[in-house]
Amino acid sequence: MSYDNTCKYLAETYPADFARWLLASDTSDIQVLKTELTLEPIRADSVTFLQIANQILHLEFQTSPKSIPPLDFRMLDYYTRLKRQYWCEIQQVLIFLQFTSSEIAYQTQYVDTNTIHKYRVIRLWEEDPKPLLANPALLPLATLAQSNSPPDLLQQVAAAVDMIEETDERQNISACVQVLAGLRFEKNLITQLFREEIMQESVIYQDILQKGLQQGEERGKKQEALKLVLRQLTRRLGAIESQTQEQIRTLSIAQLEELAEALLDFTSQADLVNYLTNISPA
Repeated sequence: MSYDNTCKYLAETYPADFARWLLASDTSDIQVLKTELTLEPIRADSVTFLQIANQILHLEFQTSPKSIPPLDFRMLDYYTRLKRQYWCEIQQVLIFLQFTSSEIAYQTQYVDTNTIHKYRVIRLWEEDPKPLLANPALLPLATLAQSNSPPDLLQQVAAAVDMIEETDERQNISACVQVLAGLRFEKNLITQLFREEIMQESVIYQDILQKGLQQGEERGKKQEALKLVLRQLTRRLGAIESQTQEQIRTLSIAQLEELAEALLDFTSQADLVNYLTNISPA
């Protein structure tokens, strides 16, 4: 979770730098939009909306290709919600941080019977590190870029971090570098090149860590609520079909609590299916 929050911090703190990298846009008139859409609250591991002129840049950072619902459908879902709310051009970029051979990391569109939705995919391990090394805001991502000698690349990043003049920014970027470098490098190599106390001194790192702990607690609460509801449903209705279980897993904690009360009136699995059909997705 700290990886996701780190990327979110970088994109929201340095939106112009990400716009220049991904859109070749030099505008500084950028607004960071809230990550919940008014139609229904939906959340991703790390999602950032940047409004640039009359378009929106939607950034999705992923450490894993696994997702419920699948990532390609989620990109379509975000697109339609953003379009409904802002009605402007939308550019979507799905950024994979960690190497994976999963097919989803090589897909650039969602295809259904009557729908084709396209989006851009960046696999950081294939990216040229030079543009990332040249920009302090993108240094943390540079640790995951293409390299024939990853340790040498990490040394280049460390040298670039040392060149940042402003102390707070240097501490915060260093902390972000160390967090994302953990996806690729052993801790002892990271600590050889970066002072660990700088990470501890970084206010941003402490904030990222706290958010990660809070989100971890929320996930733990949801898992407990999910187990309880599935156990209650199984005792009342028998074995629950796998497709129905997947629908239940997408519910929020509040929706699971509501289901725990509603299921007391269910007499068949059809009641459960009808209930799930008539509630809004989490």
